[in-house]
Amino acid sequence: MHRQFVKWWSPSLGRDMEMLIFGHAGTPVLVFPSSNGRYYEWEDFKMIEAVRDKVESGQNQFYCLDSVDAESFYNRGVHPHVRFARYEQYERYVLDEVVPLIHNNNPNRYIIVSGASFGAYHAANFGLKHPWTFRKIIAMSGKYDIRAFADGHNGDNVYFNNPVDFMPNMHNHDHLEQIRRNDLRFVVGDHDICLDATKHFCHILYQKGIWYELDVWSPGIIHDWPAWRGMIAKHLL
Repeated sequence: MHRQFVKWWSPSLGRDMEMLIFGHAGTPVLVFPSSNGRYYEWEDFKMIEAVRDKVESGQNQFYCLDSVDAESFYNRGVHPHVRFARYEQYERYVLDEVVPLIHNNNPNRYIIVSGASFGAYHAANFGLKHPWTFRKIIAMSGKYDIRAFADGHNGDNVYFNNPVDFMPNMHNHDHLEQIRRNDLRFVVGDHDICLDATKHFCHILYQKGIWYELDVWSPGIIHDWPAWRGMIAKHLL
């Protein structure tokens, strides 16, 4: 399996950022790690091994990102506005630096975004805000309400990064139509701590006339890596 380590100074974030790329060709998959996770998380937890056949056959190419969660959502030592401003810099890093890298490496413009746990939030947030850039979402065991990180702060940089807030109030016809054309997959276990949150968010999408696949795994499937390995292998198809 082709494996490449990439590191560069990010102008958007003002620091070095690291990434692992797996595969030589195929539909790109942009992977967000879980809470405070690192770019090597999906390798360490055998997620990449679970899709080895798809990578080696050239069906998919994985771009595993680093996070800035410790500098944004989990940075309780600064004002919430600062936390979310840092996340917006991360958004610029993804859109202005990572996406062009993918385009330079791979002629396929159909990019999948994926993640498990907090990575599912990132995948859904990016996929719904930028549906022309990211055409498929595979969100596993996620919560899509991040107000707990805002400590009561209600600024625009909170609202526009909180899918349970901005999606009900989205009325831009072209934006909604593009989301409706995309492939949205929300996957969760029947005993997962995020089951209710996933169902609630899918209901919000339903109320907006947005079709999605809600895949609840059973029996006794919890919030953990063994389930996510099976989920990502299934939903890449």
